[in-house]
Amino acid sequence: MIFFKRIPRLVRWILSVQFLFLVVMTVLRFLFYFRYNPSGKAFSGSAFLMGLRFDIKFVCILGVTMLVFCSIPFLNPLRNNIGKKIWNVLLPLFFMLTLFFYAVDYFYYDYLQQRLNASVLNYINDAGISFTMAMESYPVFKVLALIIIAAVAAAYFFKKLLVKYRREEMLPKPKVIFTSILVFLIFGMGVFGKFGQFNLRWSDAFALSDTFKANLSLNPFQSFFSTLNFKDTRPDIKKVRADYSLMAAYLGVQQRDSIHLNFERNYSVANNNSNQPNVIVVICESFSMYRSSMSGNPLNTTPYFNELCKKGVFFDRCFTPSYPTARGVWATVTGIPDVLGDNNRSASRNPEVVNQQLIINDFKGYEKFYFLGGDPTWANIKGVLLNNIDSLQLYSQENFKAKKLNVWGIDDKNLFLEANNLLAKQQKPFFAIIQTADNHRPYSIPAEDMHLFKKVTYPDDTIHKYGFENIEQLNAFRYTDFCYQQFFEAAQKEKYFTNTVFIFVGDHGIAGNATAIYPNSWTEQRLSNEHVPLLFYSPALLQPKLMHEVCSQIDIMPSAAGLLKIPYHNNSMGRNLFDTVSSTEKYAFIIDHETKNIGLVNGQYFFNKNIKTGKISLVSVTDNNSIVPSVKTDSIKDNLGKLTDAYYETSRYLLFNNKRKR
Repeated sequence: MIFFKRIPRLVRWILSVQFLFLVVMTVLRFLFYFRYNPSGKAFSGSAFLMGLRFDIKFVCILGVTMLVFCSIPFLNPLRNNIGKKIWNVLLPLFFMLTLFFYAVDYFYYDYLQQRLNASVLNYINDAGISFTMAMESYPVFKVLALIIIAAVAAAYFFKKLLVKYRREEMLPKPKVIFTSILVFLIFGMGVFGKFGQFNLRWSDAFALSDTFKANLSLNPFQSFFSTLNFKDTRPDIKKVRADYSLMAAYLGVQQRDSIHLNFERNYSVANNNSNQPNVIVVICESFSMYRSSMSGNPLNTTPYFNELCKKGVFFDRCFTPSYPTARGVWATVTGIPDVLGDNNRSASRNPEVVNQQLIINDFKGYEKFYFLGGDPTWANIKGVLLNNIDSLQLYSQENFKAKKLNVWGIDDKNLFLEANNLLAKQQKPFFAIIQTADNHRPYSIPAEDMHLFKKVTYPDDTIHKYGFENIEQLNAFRYTDFCYQQFFEAAQKEKYFTNTVFIFVGDHGIAGNATAIYPNSWTEQRLSNEHVPLLFYSPALLQPKLMHEVCSQIDIMPSAAGLLKIPYHNNSMGRNLFDTVSSTEKYAFIIDHETKNIGLVNGQYFFNKNIKTGKISLVSVTDNNSIVPSVKTDSIKDNLGKLTDAYYETSRYLLFNNKRKR
C-alpha cells in the first residue's frame, strides 16, 4: 500500500479504472461459462488464463489511451475541471459500451454459437426484421435497462474515485514524468500481450485445441475487431445456389441438394491391407517451377530433386490457388482456396473461418505432426492447425536443438534432420507436415554447411534470363535442393522410409521472367506466381510417372487419402488425383489478391477475369499464338467464365461452411 502511494496519482487513478474493467470482464466471462459450458466438460483454468490475457490487453489499450489524453493539460482531470467533466462522461459511456458489447455477444453466441464478430453488421441491412427477431427471442429492454442502471452506478463510482485522487498530494514533476513513461511502456507490453515475435492474437485462443475453450477465452472486443476487416468477404448465397448444379457436377457430389447446398462427398474403399503407410508432406518455400531443373532450366538448380521426380509420380502442371505462404498452407491443409480479403487479410487471420473440417483427421490411428522452423503464430497459423487437427504435435523453433538462423527460425537442413530423428522413433503410423523457409529473403545459408554446399556464380544477364533476380536468390534456391538431399540421405537409413509416402509441393511460386522456359503468357499473366512442382514419392507404392494434367495444391489431401485407401469425407474443393473413375476435365483455380484477378487454367488455356472491372481474357498456355475469336473459342471462354465465377463463389461459401463435426 505504501508503494502504491509512491506512484503518481494520475497513474493510480488510471490503474483503478483499469482494475474495475478487468473485474467486470472476468465476472462476465464466468457468466458466459456457466451459461454455455457443454454438459460434462470440466472447468478450464487455461481458458480463463488466456481470457485474462485478452482482457489485460484491452484494459492496457484503455490505459495507454487515458495516459496519452491526460498528457494534454486541459484533459487532465486531476488538474483541470474541464478534464474532470469530460472524463466523468467518457468513462461511464465506455463502461456502458463495454456492457452493451458483452450483452450482444452473449445473445449472438446463443443464436449462432459464435462469439461476436463483424458479420453482425450484416443484420443492419434488414434492421427492422433483425430487431423484431431479437425482441421476440430475447429480453432486449430488460437487458438495456440493466446496462443503463449499471452505467449509472459506474458513473457514481468513477466520480467518487476521481474526487478521491484529486485530493491526494502531488509528487515531484520529474518523478511523475519518469513514472508515466515507465507505465506507458508497461501498458505497451500489455497491449502486445506476450513475449515473442508476434503479439497476442485471437489465434492463441484456438491453440487451446478446443473450440469452446477458445470461445470462452475470447472477449467480444477481440473477436469483433479481429473480424472487422473481413466484413466484406462473406459469400453471396444467391450466386452459390445459382451455380450449385455446375459445381456439384464438377466436384462429383453424390447426394446433391441445392436447398441445403451440400458439397460433401464420402469415399469408402475396401482396404484389406493391414499395412498403414506413413505420410510426410513437405511444403516448400517459394518452390517456383520455372526456376527448377524439372522445368528444363539450364541453370540446373535442383538436380537432386529432379532425380527424385523421375522415381515418383510428378505433376508438372500444378498450381497454387494464390500467393503468399499463409494462403498456400491454408489451401494445402484445408483443400479450399483462400479467396478472402486482400494481401493482408488471409483466411488464417479470420476467426470466423478458423473452424474447418479436414481430411487429415480421417487418418485414424495416425500420429499427427507439424514441423516449422520459425514462430507458428505467424499469420495465425498456429490457431488454425491446433484447433482443427486432432492431437497435433506442433514443433517450432523453441522445440529444436538447432540455433535460430534468421527471422524465419532454424535452417531447413536442421529442421529436416530433427524432424527425421523424431519420426524415426515413432511406433505408430504418422502423418507429418514439414514447412521450409530458407528459400526466402534474407537468403541465409548456414556457415556449417559451406564445406558441403558450394555456391556458384553466373553473369547477371544469365541469372536474369533464367528467372532469378540475383546470385544470392539463385544459391538459396540451390540450397533448398541441398536440404532435400540431406533429408533423404538421413531418412533412407530409418525403418520408416520404405513405408512412407513423401509429398513435396511449393507453398507458392514467384512472379518473374519465365519466357526462357514457358510461353509468354506464363510471365505476362503471372502464372509463374502460382506454378509449383508436386511430387508423390514412394517407390514401394507408386510406379514412376510424369503427369501433365493440370492439378492444384488443394488436391493433395484427398489424393493422399485416396492413395492410401483411407475412407474420408471431403467437403473441400480438392479432388483425388489418383481417381481413375472420374473423367471430368481438370482445372486449377487461381486468384491474385493484388490485381483482383480470378481465373482457371486447363491444359490449353488460362481464363482470367478482373473482379473489379469485369475485364476478361483468354490466352494460350501452350504457345505464343494469340487466341483467334471463333465460335469454338468464344464457347470455351464463356464456359470457363461461368466455371470461374462458380468456383470463386463456392470457395467463399465453403470457407464459412466447412465446420468441423465434433
